[in-house]
Amino acid sequence: MKRFIITFSTALLLLVSVSISAQDFQGQAIYQTKTTMDMSGFGGDQMSEQRKKQIADRMKSMLEKTYVLNFNRSESTYTEEEKLEAPGAGGGGRFGGMMSSFTGGAQYKNIKESLILQEQEFFGKQFLVKDSLPKLEWKLGSETKQIGQYTCFKATTTKPVDEMDFMSMRRRGRDDEKKEGEEKADTTKKESNDVFEDIEVPKFVIVTAWYTPQIPVSTGPGEYQGLPGLILEVTADKTVMLCTKIVMNPQNKESIDRPEKGEEVTRDEYNQIMKDKIAEMREMYGGRGGRGGGGRRN
Repeated sequence: MKRFIITFSTALLLLVSVSISAQDFQGQAIYQTKTTMDMSGFGGDQMSEQRKKQIADRMKSMLEKTYVLNFNRSESTYTEEEKLEAPGAGGGGRFGGMMSSFTGGAQYKNIKESLILQEQEFFGKQFLVKDSLPKLEWKLGSETKQIGQYTCFKATTTKPVDEMDFMSMRRRGRDDEKKEGEEKADTTKKESNDVFEDIEVPKFVIVTAWYTPQIPVSTGPGEYQGLPGLILEVTADKTVMLCTKIVMNPQNKESIDRPEKGEEVTRDEYNQIMKDKIAEMREMYGGRGGRGGGGRRN
C-alpha cells in the first residue's frame, strides 16, 4: 500500500509538471535590484562633502529599483515599477536624463526568436535598441538554496560587459574594486582624448544565478535567460537582482507586447549616439579637456 502511495504521488507530480509545461500559462515576478557604488573618490577635492552627499542621495534612487517581469513560455517584458518621486528631488535635470539613458527603459525578450528589444529615451528622442539575446555559457551546479517556496539551483557564467554599462563603470586604477576573476580579463582601454578617460569598464564579469525548475521557463530578470527554469536571483559585478514575489496565472494577466515605437538601432549604434552626445555636452559646458572656449562652466 505504501509503495502504491509513493508511485501515485510521483505520477501526480509528473502529471502536474507536464500540465504546466503544456498549457499556455503566464506568470509575474517582482524583482528588487540594488547596485553598490563607491562614492568616496567622486569629484576629487574640488567638490564639497555636502555636494557629494546630494549626488549620492540622488544616485540611490537610480541604484535601487523594483522591476516587474511578465512572462509566458517564450516571451517576457521587464519594466521598472513606477514610483512617486520624493519632494524636492527635482527629477535630476540633465543628470537624471543622462543616467536614465544608461540604465534603459522597458525591455522585451523573445526566447524562440533569440531577440531582445530595449526602449530608450535619450534627450527627448525615443529609440528602440534591437539585438540578439546574449549567448551565455552557463555552468550548472548541484548547490541549492530556498528562495521563498521555490528550490533553486546555482549556475555561473562569465558575461561580456557593454562598454556603456553604467552599473559596471568605475574610476580608472581602482584595483581594490576588482572582484575574483576580473584580473584575468583586461579592462577597456581608453585613449587620452576619450570622453571617458577617468573611468573604465571591465570586459567581463562573473555572474551567479539561482533558478528554479519548478517554473519551467527559460527566462529571468533583465537580459538573463537560458537556464532550465525561471531565474530568481542574479549577482553580476556590483548588482544584485532578487525575486521577492511570484504570481502564477494571475487573474488579470498583463499583455506581453513587442514594442514598436522609436528609431530602431543596434546596441553599438546607440552607444555611439550616447558617446557623441556626451562629447558634445563636454564641449558646450567646458568640461575638463573640453575646448568649448566661451562655454559656461557649472
